[in-house]
Amino acid sequence: MRLDLPQELPRKRSPEAPRSVPPLEAGPLEGRRERMAARIADRRVPNIPHPKRETDVPHARPREGRPHKLGHDQPVERRTRRNEIPPQMVGLSLREEEVKALSEVGRFRVVATRDLADSVYDGNRSQLQRDLRFLEQKGVVEMNSVNARRDGHGGKVERIEVVTLTREGRNLVRQVAGLPKDQQLYAGMVKPREVEHDTQIYRAYRKQAEQIEKKGGTNLRVQLDFELKSDIQKAIHAARKAEPERDMAEIKQQVAQQFELPYVNDGIQIPDARIEYDMDQGSRTGHEDIEVLTAAYRPGHLRNKVQAGFHLYASSSDRATLTAKIEDDQHLMENILEL
Repeated sequence: MRLDLPQELPRKRSPEAPRSVPPLEAGPLEGRRERMAARIADRRVPNIPHPKRETDVPHARPREGRPHKLGHDQPVERRTRRNEIPPQMVGLSLREEEVKALSEVGRFRVVATRDLADSVYDGNRSQLQRDLRFLEQKGVVEMNSVNARRDGHGGKVERIEVVTLTREGRNLVRQVAGLPKDQQLYAGMVKPREVEHDTQIYRAYRKQAEQIEKKGGTNLRVQLDFELKSDIQKAIHAARKAEPERDMAEIKQQVAQQFELPYVNDGIQIPDARIEYDMDQGSRTGHEDIEVLTAAYRPGHLRNKVQAGFHLYASSSDRATLTAKIEDDQHLMENILEL
């Protein structure tokens, strides 16, 4: 028997907020996946950007071998010609002490500032430092600080402040110092390891120049061993070219006589510096040779210098070391003056 039941029409439901479904507990599979993901993350390299290469940096230095084209906004630096004064030095007003200091530095290549203070500034080191800073800003000089020689001694390392001319400074000195035309001037530092010895040459010159001036010498000029060696080599080369079969020892003896230098043990003895001067108001000239001895001199080398008749100088510490080296020839130290 069929029974028909009444059916209700479906009612329209109002929207309801979504129900939050409670999270399922992680099973063994989900936990394993999380552990594997953590291990993979640990092995990853952090994403660090690579540093830019030089070619990626704007205005980088061009590679060697490729011409670098200057843009319209890039100034072209004009090179300073030989014996030309740069624009920043034109009209530069120098005091008498500054000209004297520059002349001393140019003649001896490198001079300790403490010696300049004593010889030019009457011990006024503060004024010297002000002048040197001004000249350094103008590009006339360069100042450096070097280590003094240790010679095997311990203790604190002594620093020596020295000054040299720049090329532009040398050109300036040529024009304003009024030095003799044959006076050689130097610029820049050549051998930093020998700077202390080179500064002692200036100190020895001052002592010897005082003796020369006492006996009436004037217009002192200096020749360093650089210049003397160059002139001697040229003379030897010219003599060998003129007479190729001539004995070399005979040529050296002739050149030694030409330059009024001693020939000792088959060699021409060249001093650290030669001081030339005028006598009797320029009617005659003379010269004296000076040598600065250091603790590095071997006994044989020292004997040659003593036999050469040079005016020998050495610091107190170097004298002590040399005296210990030549215990059997103590008479060699009699004529060595202390700096």
